[in-house]
Amino acid sequence: RSRGLGDVYKRQDTNCYDLGCSLGAATIAMRQGIDVPGCQIVAVDTATAMTERCRDIIAEDDRQFSPETAVTVVEDDIRDIEITNASMVVLNYTLQFLTKADRGPLIQSIHDGLNDGGLLVLSEKVVDENQAIEQLLTDLHHEHKRRNEYSMMEVSRKRASLENVLIPELSLIHISEPTR
Repeated sequence: RSRGLGDVYKRQDTNCYDLGCSLGAATIAMRQGIDVPGCQIVAVDTATAMTERCRDIIAEDDRQFSPETAVTVVEDDIRDIEITNASMVVLNYTLQFLTKADRGPLIQSIHDGLNDGGLLVLSEKVVDENQAIEQLLTDLHHEHKRRNEYSMMEVSRKRASLENVLIPELSLIHISEPTR
């Protein structure tokens, strides 16, 4: 197995967080990469349907691989989760759902809960100014969902539920605007 970025950062007896875990793809990836004792993962999402499916996926992973790393799936708002003793925090396509006023305090909370040398993995959906690049990124995102067991119905439902809720910013604006 090749080493991943997280392999360098996960430390014995620490916590790893997947904030906005959805079906737990990042949770499973972190879990597979943990080879030190005493780590645990906290996977958080606000959607009941997502946390229920995530628990099922984690249970299946438990049955197949009997991993040593414990996973706790929590249905809650990520702003209400206390980050403590963290060696790694993943925030995949989650920050964009918060108001700009809430982003800075969340990032500060994550920073305060990370151990020295800890890692924050942050992914965001932005709109690229170049249409060809934007289409490539959209196609790659849909492929990612397909590979992580989202059905076409789930992808379609999620797209419909996010219409007029998630309005991605142009990448240049997103990068240049402060969050505080």
